[in-house]
Amino acid sequence: MFQSKHNLAQVAFVFVGLIWGSNFIFMKLAVDLISPMQIVFVRVLFGFLPVAIFAVYKRALSLEHLKNFHHFLAMGLLATVVYYFGYAKGTSLLSSGIAGAISGAIPLFSLLAALLMLKEEAVTKWKVFGTALGFIGVLILARPFDSQADSSTMTGVGFMMMGSMSVGVSFVYAKRFISPLKLSSLALTTYQLGAGLIILFFLTDFSGITNITSDNSTMLATFIGLGLLGTGVAYLCYYFIIEHLGALVASSATYIPPVVALAIGAFIVNEPIELRDYAATALIIFAVVIVAITNKK
Repeated sequence: MFQSKHNLAQVAFVFVGLIWGSNFIFMKLAVDLISPMQIVFVRVLFGFLPVAIFAVYKRALSLEHLKNFHHFLAMGLLATVVYYFGYAKGTSLLSSGIAGAISGAIPLFSLLAALLMLKEEAVTKWKVFGTALGFIGVLILARPFDSQADSSTMTGVGFMMMGSMSVGVSFVYAKRFISPLKLSSLALTTYQLGAGLIILFFLTDFSGITNITSDNSTMLATFIGLGLLGTGVAYLCYYFIIEHLGALVASSATYIPPVVALAIGAFIVNEPIELRDYAATALIIFAVVIVAITNKK
């Protein structure tokens, strides 16, 4: 039984990496029909449903938990609304492959937020070196000094960085205020997505959202690929990986999406991706590895 669950966790690991890497092309398809905020609403709605159903089945939820609803709202804002909107808006202005490559820098933004906000987070020369190296990679992808680069590229990178920083700050917030609550990951995910959905309900302009139904392929990619699989099922798989393979292995799943996103962009949808983009992506992943290794010491 243990071996079968271990093998299933390995399959889940590959699935999470592939589906998170595919999220960018799903967003790129959807943005032709609905707005970035509408994409986020649909994504969170269809991601919340399977997580909530599973949480109810596992009896992970309790009315007693609602006394901490203000913390769940904060996490819903940081780790769902701003995070997903930054990525949806950024992807609308960039190629899906480049957007996916920039997403690989999330651990660097998490470290930066921790260094700025957590006194117990030690600043070492290797952390500084790794973080600087990663941001050089992001800078290469942004092309700020390229006279032929579209100005929307910098704006798109800015939105991607906003999303990454928001989720980075959410990790710090979770460490300070969520971890002491000692709630299950399943319950926390349900509350986070549910709170995010409430915020999105008031922020989203629903005018024209039904346009997504005009193209069946895009509708399925958004509802099932981005929402159900890319958010709901991916979250469940991620916590299954943590349980059976450990948090360190689970966190390394974030190395896969940039590679997958670049591959889809280059070889499936024929986006114009240059050699320097591949080099910059490799630099970001290398920087994340440096930070991860030094964080263990």
